[in-house]
Amino acid sequence: MNSPASETQSHSVPKILILGATGPTGRHIVTYALERGYDVTALVRSPEKAADMKGVRLVIGDARDETALRKSLAGRDTVISALGTPASPFKQVTLLSTATRALVTAMKLENVPRLIAVTGIGAGDSVGHGGLMFDKLIFPLLLKKVYADKNRQEAIIEESGLNWTIVRPSVLTNKPGRGAIRALTDLSNFRGGSIAREDVAKFVLDQINTELWIKKSPLITW
Repeated sequence: MNSPASETQSHSVPKILILGATGPTGRHIVTYALERGYDVTALVRSPEKAADMKGVRLVIGDARDETALRKSLAGRDTVISALGTPASPFKQVTLLSTATRALVTAMKLENVPRLIAVTGIGAGDSVGHGGLMFDKLIFPLLLKKVYADKNRQEAIIEESGLNWTIVRPSVLTNKPGRGAIRALTDLSNFRGGSIAREDVAKFVLDQINTELWIKKSPLITW
């Protein structure tokens, strides 16, 4: 039997901070979070890109800025990071790891324990499981430097001491969601795959109310 305190906690409205809210996956996360009645804050660099986000508390700032992060973390209990960065065949990428390092520090200072971060297939031990086209052409030619930074990002999260979940979507599409998602940690028989951003957003939000994938890095796919 639950105590009154635990009942209150279980029925409390999640208070979330979303990073990368104006990106293509982040927008779906915002939409579905609001549909679920969650209390949503978004840290954004460009307020004009978030002008259509009604019902969201906007904090203007850079995700690499610890001061802006601490301000946006006020009153939050969960952070969802959907930060992304464009393909960069030639230039070193550091945004993801730099922002994540600042985020972990800020979360500890503000006593926010739960972090759910979206990276992608090709990060960590999911490398080599993207299918022929992705693994042999797209990844080495366009994404190698981006994924080097995703790996640094994941390492920072894994060593953070927070209650983290790293979500690695297979190849992302803008198709309508199907709702039927497979979450895998054993990739020995898995190659290729795709998933809609809508379904990624719903899976990410589902992690707020479960401990199933805490300190794990599931790959999600159709």
